[in-house]
Amino acid sequence: MTIKRHDERKLIVMNNTIVAVGRVSVDLYGVEAGAGFSNEQTFSKSVGGSPSNVAVAAAKLGNHSVLLTKVGADPLGQYIINKLDSWGVDTKYVSAEPNGLTPVVLAALDPPEDPKLIFHRQPNAPDTTISADSVPLELITQSAVFWMSGCALANGETARSSFEWLSKRNRKKHTVIDLDYRPSFWPSIEAAGLAARKAIANCTAVVGNRTECEMAIGLTEPDAIADKFLEDGVELAIVKLGADGVMLATASERIRIAPCKIKLVCGLGSGDAFGGALSHGLINNWSIQQIGEFANAAGAYVATKLTCADAMPTEPELRNFISDQQKI
Repeated sequence: MTIKRHDERKLIVMNNTIVAVGRVSVDLYGVEAGAGFSNEQTFSKSVGGSPSNVAVAAAKLGNHSVLLTKVGADPLGQYIINKLDSWGVDTKYVSAEPNGLTPVVLAALDPPEDPKLIFHRQPNAPDTTISADSVPLELITQSAVFWMSGCALANGETARSSFEWLSKRNRKKHTVIDLDYRPSFWPSIEAAGLAARKAIANCTAVVGNRTECEMAIGLTEPDAIADKFLEDGVELAIVKLGADGVMLATASERIRIAPCKIKLVCGLGSGDAFGGALSHGLINNWSIQQIGEFANAAGAYVATKLTCADAMPTEPELRNFISDQQKI
């Protein structure tokens, strides 16, 4: 099957370009809250994969968002490209693996705040086969934000390319590693930690929850985590605290943002909405207070929706949500 594209865009790198690297999938969300995979379920279809969701979130906020990933040369791959195009994501470097199958992920809201996932991926899923020379070096080195997903470092040609790209960036602002730890992608937690630390050495910002930070540096206390990342040369350390909000730290400032008051529908995707909003704030040179409040609200907004990519807000939608939160 040949993947059809709506247009053939030339390479354009602008001062609001974010490049996101990593996995993509078709996600099937169980609609019934509390229903596990062993129960009767109906599903809602969308696009998923953390870095893909981040790319969508950043695009919906008005940025030039470029996704580096691969799909299978099948109808599901075409579905993904069509959806990404409709959201304004630049898909010039979303290629199709001729003999690959597009990954599928099933999600059960069991419970809604921590949905259970089943990954259906070939041993060599298309998004693990991206070669470094398939992407212009200018796109890697000149983008305003380069967003690396930790899962992209796990295996295959994509992992090798990712480390090469991070090295080429050489800690240029803003090079971000989202620790994005999924145990099933790794042979061991030690292997994941080794890869994370290697990536961090070439990044200016680190984003992770306490479990992911423990995987990377063996620490769980937020201030200790931030201290370690900053000691290691990171300029911005972000520790997600779940129901306790989020902490952002630089060498000169450390703040905590309280959680929003919402009725949670699905815990998936909120971290990716946070990532897209974080990228938006970095591109616009906002203070960490502004970034923290905006990104935290983006995550909360998506947590009130069932799906991830489809639910990413535009800036006016998010500003209205923030305004409503201030009235609570």
